[in-house]
Amino acid sequence: MKRIMVDMSATLIHHGHIRLLKAASELGRVIVALTTDDEIEQNKGYTPELSYAERAEVLLSIRYVDEVVPSPWLLDEAFLDVHSIDLLVHGSDNSNPISEQRMVLLPRTEGVSSSALRERAALALRQAAGAKPTTS
Repeated sequence: MKRIMVDMSATLIHHGHIRLLKAASELGRVIVALTTDDEIEQNKGYTPELSYAERAEVLLSIRYVDEVVPSPWLLDEAFLDVHSIDLLVHGSDNSNPISEQRMVLLPRTEGVSSSALRERAALALRQAAGAKPTTS
């Protein structure tokens, strides 16, 4: 069975991630290259809501995921080789320097991203803070 890698930060897991993982699982055994906390802080400029261990636990509970390995921000051919990966599956916004022969690009799910979810959560918190308490 082919070994398929999906790289992600998975700071806030959403249905776009699930769709990507499901599509990858149709190609073979799914190994998630999960960006480490330090790499997220360096490249995104914030501490992730969930730690690496928490994100890995959530991902391993998803039926499409067989394995999770720590990863840097960008993957290269050597990283794929170390993990015996046949194909890297990524959304259409890929910036990993991987050859076309080892890459499968899939369209991103429209209208959803972890950044958009953060904005929605912030709005909900502001609304909740201004809401009148309910009485029983």
